Amino acid sequence: MEKKENVEKCPYVKKCGACHIGEKSYEEELAEKKKQVIDNIGKYCKKINDVAGLYYPYHYRNKVHAVFGRRLDNGKDEVIAGTYAERTHMIIPVKDCLIEDTQASAIIQTVTKLVQSFRLWVYNEDTGRGLMRHVLVRKGASTKQIMVVLVTASPEFPHKNHFVDRLREIHPEITTIVQNVNDKKTTMVLGDRNKVLYGQGYIDDVLLGLRFRISPGSFYQVNSAQTQVLYKKAIQAAGLTGTETVIDAYCGVGTIGMCMHAKAGRVLGIELNEQAVKDARANAKRNNLEHIQFVAADATEYMTLMSQKGERADVVVMDPPRSGSTQAFVKAAARVKPRRVVYVSCNPETLGRDLGWFAKEGYIAREAWPVDMFSFTDHVEVACCLQRTDS
Repeated sequence: MEKKENVEKCPYVKKCGACHIGEKSYEEELAEKKKQVIDNIGKYCKKINDVAGLYYPYHYRNKVHAVFGRRLDNGKDEVIAGTYAERTHMIIPVKDCLIEDTQASAIIQTVTKLVQSFRLWVYNEDTGRGLMRHVLVRKGASTKQIMVVLVTASPEFPHKNHFVDRLREIHPEITTIVQNVNDKKTTMVLGDRNKVLYGQGYIDDVLLGLRFRISPGSFYQVNSAQTQVLYKKAIQAAGLTGTETVIDAYCGVGTIGMCMHAKAGRVLGIELNEQAVKDARANAKRNNLEHIQFVAADATEYMTLMSQKGERADVVVMDPPRSGSTQAFVKAAARVKPRRVVYVSCNPETLGRDLGWFAKEGYIAREAWPVDMFSFTDHVEVACCLQRTDS
């Protein structure tokens, strides 16, 4: 695809900063992402595969968020919704974004018009006054279920029943609508309270044959198709035969561990966030997974205690945040003496640092599989297989 064609398709290039559509071809982008991985982990990893790209690198985001604002247009006070310009709090109104799900984008445009027609007061982050703060749309790629989350600064929502009825009339594909109350002066999108206005208050999606519940605040990868590619590489890296004990550290809601369950003997998920652990247990129960356990604990501390008790693991799977892991975690993981470590990373730079730490503990990176989860951005995910040198 030619560069000129991409630029003409997206009117927001170099405005919103969310992506870089038009600056290079997709093939060039994949080559640059592989170079990024090589530059950061090449001295630690023996084999780095080509980046697994998207067949169609557009409209892949199943989670779409917009912030409300106001502007004067030809003397008319108008409600807008969009994204902040890069490194600013200036709202860029966005329509038909090329990386967002098309249904989600259309729903956001409808919600924006309804906020205007219902004369709802848009929140002002400088004064802390107003009602409507954000709108969030989440879609199950497999189930096609759609959740709309209306984030308000107050529990009060004038004309909410009529608002919901009108939104459903225009978009009957919506399966649930939730009001999320965020009454704090914060940059966080969601608050702690949810009020279900229509439907069940959650949606489901299917990933590698397993069904997952997605609530307004649940972590769930925004590119469902490429998530399956990434997890398949992680399962391959684990080299499971059906008897292994697997520790899924930083497990979140347990997606990776549950996807490995069928090929493992036992899976132990460790996560500090208690709500995520609650969701993980519920998801495991819904999928009738018997040989999997989730504990709410710090993974470093928990693995240290395991090693002190003489307990071992065959495989440790880790999917840390962009900041990567810690040297203490690496030492704790090594103490449970796994034959393999599967490192799923969203930041090649911190991955390279952590591979250096693992090398000092006797674990060598054998192979890495970069996966493009976020086309037209600088981000690239990597599944990396580390093996204990004496195994």
